[in-house]
Amino acid sequence: MTVLFPKWTNKVPAYLALGAGGAGLFVVLVISFWFSPKHTDVGYQPYQPIAYSHKLHAGSLGMDCRYCHRNVEEGATASIPDADTCYGCHKVIKPDSVKLELLRSAFAEVDGVRVGKPIEWVKVHLLPDYAYFNHAVHMRANVGCASCHGRVDQMEIVRQVEPLSMGWCLECHRDPSEHIRPLDVSVTKMDWEATPESIDAAKKLLVGDDPALNPPVHCSACHR
Repeated sequence: MTVLFPKWTNKVPAYLALGAGGAGLFVVLVISFWFSPKHTDVGYQPYQPIAYSHKLHAGSLGMDCRYCHRNVEEGATASIPDADTCYGCHKVIKPDSVKLELLRSAFAEVDGVRVGKPIEWVKVHLLPDYAYFNHAVHMRANVGCASCHGRVDQMEIVRQVEPLSMGWCLECHRDPSEHIRPLDVSVTKMDWEATPESIDAAKKLLVGDDPALNPPVHCSACHR
C-alpha cells in the first residue's frame, strides 16, 4: 500500500489548533493591554484656544481651583469657567496681551450689543455617557482634586493622568482611605500626601461603628 503522506503530518492538526489558540490569546492580550484606557486615554493633552497655564495660575499664583471651577462643590460637574471669570482679572492684568486676543474678542460689542462668541474650551477628562460621576459627592467626602486629576498645579497644559476606567474607579471604592483627607486639609491642596495617621482615620470613618465591616461599606462616609 502506497503511503501518500509521511507520518509526521498526523500532528499538523494539533499544531494548527495550538497555533490558532496561541494567536487568539495573543490578540486578547494585545487588545486588553494596548487598547485599555491606560494607553488610549492617559496622556491625552489637547491644546486649548487660549494657552492657559495651570502651572502659573494654580501653582505660582496659588489660585484655588474653585475660583474657576465654581460648581464643583454643589453639582455633578466642576463647570468650565466662562469668559467673564477670566476677563474679571484680565481687563486689568495684561489687558493688551496678544495671547488674550480671543478673550477680548469674546466681549466685542456692536452698537452696545455684545456679539462676541464664547470660548470653546476643549474637554480633557471624558467619561462615557452611561457613567455618572458627581464631583460634589467626592468633594464632601474630602477627596482631593489631585487624586483624579494629578498635580495640575505643575502642568502648563492640562493632561489626563489617570485612566478613569471602571476598574480604576472600583479599585479606589474598594478602599479609598488613601484619598480621603483630614477635614483640616483643603481638597485643593495639591501637594498633600496620605500619612499612616490619615489612612487610619479614614478607615475608621469608612467602617463606622462596626469594625466587622471590612472592606468598608458605610454609605454615609461619602453620601452625607
